[in-house]
Amino acid sequence: MFSTVQKTDSKSSFGSPIALLTERLRRFSIDEYHKMGEVGILAEDERIELIDGVIRKMSPIGSEHAACVNKLNRIFSSVLPAEDATIGVQNPIILDDGTEPEPDIALLKPRNDVYASEHPRPADVLLIVEVADTFVEDDRIVKLPRYAAAGIPEVWIVNIPDWKIEVYQIPVGTEADAGYKIRVEYRLGETLNPEAFPNVKISVADVLPMQQT
Repeated sequence: MFSTVQKTDSKSSFGSPIALLTERLRRFSIDEYHKMGEVGILAEDERIELIDGVIRKMSPIGSEHAACVNKLNRIFSSVLPAEDATIGVQNPIILDDGTEPEPDIALLKPRNDVYASEHPRPADVLLIVEVADTFVEDDRIVKLPRYAAAGIPEVWIVNIPDWKIEVYQIPVGTEADAGYKIRVEYRLGETLNPEAFPNVKISVADVLPMQQT
């Protein structure tokens, strides 16, 4: 096990054309984003999410990505009763007024209304899992700091290209300096468990996609 803080360099693009462009973006609030969906500006089935007030397109879901999500959903559903956790699958999480990602899997604190009245907030989240089959750095650089800044206690990145699961725990810092104090990598032949459920043992091999022979 080793420790590291994953964070972005907020000053690296200062004064660059990209920085000037992002400064002039018209950013949207969560309410505005939802309203655009309600009036049909955004299609219900569009693969988009709101990050720092910017509407971003998400990558298409490949078959291996989908398989990992299905396997994780099946695993968590089989070992966690409804009174222990609600399992969200590619559903929105409101991190702040301008950020609403849709993680592949979220383990949430149980609620009687199963979040019918509003989307989950950071205090509701026990674990977030992102599956990456192409743009792994997008999850590390874009999503991870924002999860940490919101205080999400634990994030897993299922890194399909490198056949491993990256586990991040103990959020530290704020905004651009946010990251996780602990990072541990698990590979084939190893098992891991959500911090919130130490008795739930999950094999890496049971999560990663199986190649058809």
